[in-house]
Amino acid sequence: MTLVTIDAVRAASQLIQGRVYRTPMVHSKNLSARFGVEVYLKLEAMQKTGSFKVRGGINRINSLTDDERKRGVVALSAGNHAQGVAWAATNAGVKSTFVMPANAVQSKVEATRNYGGEVIQTAGDLMSVVKQLQAERGLALVHPFDDPHVIAGAGTVANEIFDDLPNVDAILFGIGGGGLAAGTAVVARARRKATRVIGIEPDGACAMRQSLDSGKAVYLDPPPRTAVVDALGAPFAGALTFEHVRDLAAEVYVLPDALFVEAMWLMMERCKVVTEPAAAAGIAALIAGCAQPAIEPGSSVAIVVSGGNVDRARLKALA
Repeated sequence: MTLVTIDAVRAASQLIQGRVYRTPMVHSKNLSARFGVEVYLKLEAMQKTGSFKVRGGINRINSLTDDERKRGVVALSAGNHAQGVAWAATNAGVKSTFVMPANAVQSKVEATRNYGGEVIQTAGDLMSVVKQLQAERGLALVHPFDDPHVIAGAGTVANEIFDDLPNVDAILFGIGGGGLAAGTAVVARARRKATRVIGIEPDGACAMRQSLDSGKAVYLDPPPRTAVVDALGAPFAGALTFEHVRDLAAEVYVLPDALFVEAMWLMMERCKVVTEPAAAAGIAALIAGCAQPAIEPGSSVAIVVSGGNVDRARLKALA
């Protein structure tokens, strides 16, 4: 497969300019002192629709043919991708349908509908329902991660990080299916090869780590068992995202759900940033010290706070 290029990411950056927020990246003195590295938070939780996913959504919707625009799009999502694509599609005058888990966070389901998307929830395999809808309605797929336009859109996050912090030593983020990992790796290898690209998966849904270990993209069997870190609960690693992660030397580590929750509360209490467990993956990695070799003391580290779509019911359950 052909990997996404830095030129594709730059084109996506130009396309989304003015349509999404240029999210801030802030230095945390508290976390820096705690972990012995200079911690910067890229606040995608403040992005439109509450996560970075809207970036890839806009880029993919823009690539549709006239016929595809008339027929509409379909996607599978735990919630953040659905919200981003629904917003992008509605603003482009395109109908959108989303297949979401039966146990999806209710606020994410409601938000997707409020952005104009039709939601179909199922306890079964999401992709099977998506394929059925494609066959019945002729809908175009907006894949949550395994699509070059989605990867390029996700890469715009890293592009902004390098604009703000050109000599960043490491970028840390959570991995679901690998779109953000792939896009970040593309940008890092083009703009500063020495920058470490570090992705974190929950141990109940570590398809990318298993893919790297087996040498091919895998589908999780049994299915993902992480309900806490729902945004990283992809049932498989994308074939395209896997090749990016492997070929561009992104690092992947696996941590238990409890560490994501601990990191989420740490960010809320010490940084006053409201986030969901998945978005605290980079902080979880610093807490665990899982990166090998260890990140050098004094290094500049950017944490992608990828989303903030968490509701009161979920916070109470995680308290």
